Amino acid sequence: MKIVAVTSCISGIAHTYMAAEALEEAAKKAGVEIRVETQGSAGTTPIEADFLADADAAVFAHELQVKDRERFAGLPTVDVPVSDAISGADALVAKAIAEATEQQKSGAKRSGAAAASAPSAEASATKPSAGKSIMNKLMTGVSYMIPFVAAGGILIAIGFLLGGYLVMNHYSIDGLNDIPTLWANFNFGDITWWGALAFWTGKAAFAFLVPVLAGYIAYAIADRPGLAPGFVGGSIAVTIGAGFLGGIAAGFIGGYAAYWIARIKLPRAIDALKPVVIIPLIASIVTGFLMFTVVGAPVSLLMTALNDWLSSFGSGNLLILGLVLGAMMGLDLGGPVNKVAYLFATTGLDAGITALQAQSGQDPSSIPQLVIMAAVMAAGMTPPLGIALATVLQKNKFSKAERDNGKAAWLLGASFISEGAIPFAAADPLRILPATIIGSAVTGGLVGIFGASLTAPHGGIWVIGLIGHPWLFLLAVIIGTLVTGAVVVAAKNIGAAAKSNSAATTPSSADELLAS
Repeated sequence: MKIVAVTSCISGIAHTYMAAEALEEAAKKAGVEIRVETQGSAGTTPIEADFLADADAAVFAHELQVKDRERFAGLPTVDVPVSDAISGADALVAKAIAEATEQQKSGAKRSGAAAASAPSAEASATKPSAGKSIMNKLMTGVSYMIPFVAAGGILIAIGFLLGGYLVMNHYSIDGLNDIPTLWANFNFGDITWWGALAFWTGKAAFAFLVPVLAGYIAYAIADRPGLAPGFVGGSIAVTIGAGFLGGIAAGFIGGYAAYWIARIKLPRAIDALKPVVIIPLIASIVTGFLMFTVVGAPVSLLMTALNDWLSSFGSGNLLILGLVLGAMMGLDLGGPVNKVAYLFATTGLDAGITALQAQSGQDPSSIPQLVIMAAVMAAGMTPPLGIALATVLQKNKFSKAERDNGKAAWLLGASFISEGAIPFAAADPLRILPATIIGSAVTGGLVGIFGASLTAPHGGIWVIGLIGHPWLFLLAVIIGTLVTGAVVVAAKNIGAAAKSNSAATTPSSADELLAS
């Protein structure tokens, strides 16, 4: 009996290789041969063709789409999340043995070279559900985006630490406004220049977040022909201010456009041009058209409506404004709604600072614009902080990769980089986004009640000296972080009992499964 297996996880690091080791141990105990292909961050070494041709069954323990899945056509397949292989490899191997034995009894065992032909009924029977297929494609995009979030966010935080919260205004990257350009005037002996270098490098990394997310969702759908329309759609999502939610839409639009165009039959003479010219060109046109005309218009209307709605509140009721702006900051984590709230606050910041300067000695908490700025920044800090807390409070609800990302989220949240929560929200929006909305709304409302103020547009804890009533500001952030973390944990536990009961009915060893 020969079994082939593929393992992969979001980050392609810990769980990918832990699952492979567990399957190898289980196969050894069951007395069968196995070859495990780890599709991880260190690259992929394909299973030997000879072994694959003679294989009797396949096990896919993965969170990302299996690469070149057609190689396994005709094999009875056990398809599960990667965590199942770590905790129950014996049962998976036993199930693969049972299905291979059943196929052999039926006389349908695939043969040698014919194994790699068109997908058989067995392969079709193990095709993942539509929901799981969509999640696999989404997780592919998230996995490629994570390094950009971590590297860019930490670099921006270092930039604020070394160069101050106005680091972006002191040094230019475009040569405009008579500000010294970073590359032409770099002063190696001035630490603020190093801060500017870190800041702008981090900003460059952040510019790729949405395009990378969209590009690799499209790649998971249509392979390499999907990359161009996916990246183009992601860039358009940034241009029209659609944020990471727009990037997700762009990834699926570009990917499926490329996928269906690839299935159009063309004359042999031009068929060779399909993957490098025809598919990327037409799919990019389709994606651009839909992003600008279908996605762009509603986003633009939403932005205008939100601005008008916020302006109708005035600045008299800081509690309500804090709640509303806070909820908006937690809704799409750097997306269009988040940006409207942030711009609403920063637009009034100059007027608030002018009022403070004109009335020397005045309490900043009496100037509404400065309180609004504080509410927005505090509310933007709590999503990453709350999720980071949740990864500590209930580790078993998060993968190793997510817990590692949670460690980086502490720094990102403290630095007012809401995007630190995006990988979690993109992977599980129905649980994460309600938590970030509630936690951020609570934070913004508390700042409005406490009257904490802020004269800086950014910076997080690094501009604590510019915050009025800093201890009350920090208290609001702490409470919001606790609320966010608690809601995340509660949401992650929804359905856990049912899943646990289902798992309890699954045989836990190869012997039990074979006996059944």
